[in-house]
Amino acid sequence: MGSPRAPRVVATDLDGTIVRSDGTISARTREALAAAETADAFVVLVTGRPPRWLKGIPDATGHHGVAVCANGALVYDLHRERVLASYPLSVEIAREIVATLRAAIPGIGFGVESLDDGFGHEPAYRPRWSTDGAQVAAIDELMAGPMAKLLARHDDLDSDALLAAAREVVADEVATLTHSSADGLLEISAVGVSKATTLATLCGERNLHGGDAIAFGDMPNDLPMLDWAGYSVAVANAHPDVLAVVDEVTASNDDDGVAQVLERLFA
Repeated sequence: MGSPRAPRVVATDLDGTIVRSDGTISARTREALAAAETADAFVVLVTGRPPRWLKGIPDATGHHGVAVCANGALVYDLHRERVLASYPLSVEIAREIVATLRAAIPGIGFGVESLDDGFGHEPAYRPRWSTDGAQVAAIDELMAGPMAKLLARHDDLDSDALLAAAREVVADEVATLTHSSADGLLEISAVGVSKATTLATLCGERNLHGGDAIAFGDMPNDLPMLDWAGYSVAVANAHPDVLAVVDEVTASNDDDGVAQVLERLFA
C-alpha cells in the first residue's frame, strides 16, 4: 500500500512513539503535529495512560483537542481537562476475571484504574512507577464500581508471557486483554473496547473513517488502532508483533520517527 497523501486523521500513541526515552517530546514532533492540524487533519492522541498522566501533554505537544485514554475506555478533553465519554469494565466481569486469573496464574496481583481518575491496588500488586495517593486495599474493595481498566501484574513473568497465559483462560468474549510495556503488566478493558473502537467512534462523529487515517504506535495495545487505520506506521523501537504488521517502519521515538513521516506527508 502506498503512503497516503495528507491524511485527514492523524492518530498517535504517546509513550515509546512520540515520547522519547527521557520522557520528553521534541520540538520537531510538536511542530509536525501542528503542521498536520494546520492542514485541517483531525489529530488525536491515543494512549494507554489515564487522564492524570496527561498533565503537561497539551503544552508538550501543542495539541489541545481530545485524547483517547486508558486504551479506549475514556475520551478526554485536553483543554477543559474533563472526561467526555467512558466505556467501562463492569464490576461483575472484573470479579470474574480476578477469580479466573488468580486460580490460573499463582503470584498475580491486581490494581484498578477508576473512572474518576483514581488508582488503587492490592498489597500483592507492586507498582513500577510513582503512585502517590494510591489506595492500597483488598481488590474487592477497590472494585466498588465500573472501572476504566483492571490491571494485573506478575513479578516473575514479562508482559508477553503474562498476556499469553491470561488469554488461555479469559476469552475475547469476556474482556479485552493487552499490554503496553515489557515489565509484567496486563491491561484489561471491557469486551470490545480498544484504542481502535473509541477512535473510530470519534472519527465517525466527524464523518471520518479508517481509510482517512494514518496511525502510529509501538506496542500490542496499538495493534487494533494500526489495523483500523488506512495506513499504519511503527517506530523502529516497536514490539516485534507491531513491526510485523504495519505498512511502514519509521525511525525510533528517540529519532523523531513520527515527525519524519508527518513532515513528508504535510510538507
